[in-house]
Amino acid sequence: MVYIFQTMISYLMKNKSYFCLTAAYFLFTSFIRTPEASACRSSDVYSPDSLKVSAHRGNSRLAPENTLATFREVLKMKIDYIEIDVRTSKDGRLLILHDGTLNRTTNGEGPMKDFDEETLRKLSAGKGFDNAFASEKIPTLEETCSLVSKWNAEHHQGTQLYVDCKDVQPEPLVKELARYKLLKDAVFYGSDDFLLRLKTVYPEAKLMPALNKPEDITAKIEKLKPYAFDVKWQIMDENLVKTIHSHKIKAFTDLLGFTDLPANYKKASDIGVDVIQTDFVQKVYGVLGR
Repeated sequence: MVYIFQTMISYLMKNKSYFCLTAAYFLFTSFIRTPEASACRSSDVYSPDSLKVSAHRGNSRLAPENTLATFREVLKMKIDYIEIDVRTSKDGRLLILHDGTLNRTTNGEGPMKDFDEETLRKLSAGKGFDNAFASEKIPTLEETCSLVSKWNAEHHQGTQLYVDCKDVQPEPLVKELARYKLLKDAVFYGSDDFLLRLKTVYPEAKLMPALNKPEDITAKIEKLKPYAFDVKWQIMDENLVKTIHSHKIKAFTDLLGFTDLPANYKKASDIGVDVIQTDFVQKVYGVLGR
C-alpha cells in the first residue's frame, strides 16, 4: 500500500498536478498512522466510549465474593478489572479476603491475621451460598494471579487486577504480581501512606488514592502523582471528571449499595467516567450495551 501511494505521488509531482497531489496526500495520511497517532489510541488516553467495568470483590452473583469460583465467572464475562482485597496471614502469606475477621464470609471466627495459611486454607469461604461452594477456600494471591495470567494468555481481551491493599507490605505484593506479569497494568488502591511506600518499591505503580473532596485534587497530585482517583460517587459530576482528565488522570468510581442503579451507570457513561465498580456486572453490561 505504501509503495503504491509513493509511486502515485512521485508521478503527480513530476506532472505538477497540485490539486491531485493534495488529494493524494490526505488519502495517504488517512491510511498510514504515525507513531503519535498510534499512541493516541492507547488505553491510557481517555475516550468517551472507553468506560470500563470492575467486578467488586470479583462479584459475579453466581459464587461467593473473593473466591476463585467467582473470579472464573467474571473472567467469562470479559470483565476489565477484578477487584481483590489482599491481606497477610500470621505466617506472612498473602490471601484474598475483604474483612479483617473471618466471621462473615467463612466458617471461621476471629481476626484473619491471627492464623497461619495452613489453618486459613482449611476453612470454607462459601458461607451464605449453597452446598455447592462448601469446599471453596480463601484463595491465595498466587492462585488468583495464576488464574488471571492464564486467562490473559489464552484470550485476546485481557483482565487486569484492581488491588485493594488492605493489610499487606509492598515488597511481597510487587514480587507476586511481577511473577505473573500482572504488575504493570494493575491498579493499586489504599491509604495515601501505603501508596507512597509502594511507589518507593515500584516507581511505575499505577496508584489510585481516594478522592472524597474536589479541593484535595492538587495536594494528592503533588504528593502521589496518581494514575487514577477513586472518586466518591456523591461528588462526581461532569466538571470534576473534566478537571481530573485535564491532569491526564483517570476517574474511577464505586457504584455499590444504594448507588448501584441503572440510571447511575448511564450517568457515569455520559459524564466520561473511566471505570465503574459494581456488584452487578451483567446489569451494567445491559445498560451499556456490552
